[in-house]
Amino acid sequence: MEAWLANFTNSIQFEMLVRLALAALLGGIVGMERGSGDRPAGFRTHILVCAGSALLMLVSMYGFDGFDKVPYKYPDHRDSARIAAQVVSGIGFLGAGTILHEGITIRGLTTAASLWMISAIGLATGAGMYFISIASTLITFITLTTFHTIEKRYAANNSKSDRKYLRVTAADNPGTIPNITSFLESNGIKVKTINVSNRPLKKQVVLELYLKINRETDLGYIMGGLQQIEGVKCLENIG
Repeated sequence: MEAWLANFTNSIQFEMLVRLALAALLGGIVGMERGSGDRPAGFRTHILVCAGSALLMLVSMYGFDGFDKVPYKYPDHRDSARIAAQVVSGIGFLGAGTILHEGITIRGLTTAASLWMISAIGLATGAGMYFISIASTLITFITLTTFHTIEKRYAANNSKSDRKYLRVTAADNPGTIPNITSFLESNGIKVKTINVSNRPLKKQVVLELYLKINRETDLGYIMGGLQQIEGVKCLENIG
């Protein structure tokens, strides 16, 4: 048993196992941050992407006859980048699936970027570049956690506008929604998103508006103007 264990720990099999386990660990570290919120790709996804990238790199480097021989000798003139190169393009399809388009707002770009980064970390880990893999994981984790707070604080301090959510209940009449959006645009208010739900029994529609309003704009005047639009029944400031 001791002889087998000694041979195993000195074999390329053990080296590949270490790289695969490290890739799963590094992917989990980044995945913990992404999995802390309502995001399309979280803890398990990042582990699988990182470990899968590492596995493809290992197959690309060692997937040939004689890889398990002791002592191991890497063959000359072997192109180890062919399979690994497909990860770079293939991860784009997975990243595209995490990007959500809601109205005129796009969500999921950061998660897509983290998947792209974690696939690169997996490739580096599979290639045995331990130091750069760990350093890249730390950079990614710090960027996603610390810089997010700094970014929001900087944007809030430098932004000349506020964002407001309004819920408008109106009669389900032709022209009601265009009249509301036209009034807002004429007062310099940008409609970021608009969600519409119907109440057919009451012949009403409910609009949830996400607005970008200049800080100098009188919100009371805007709400008063919306209430004067024909068909508007109820108006709520929900945040």
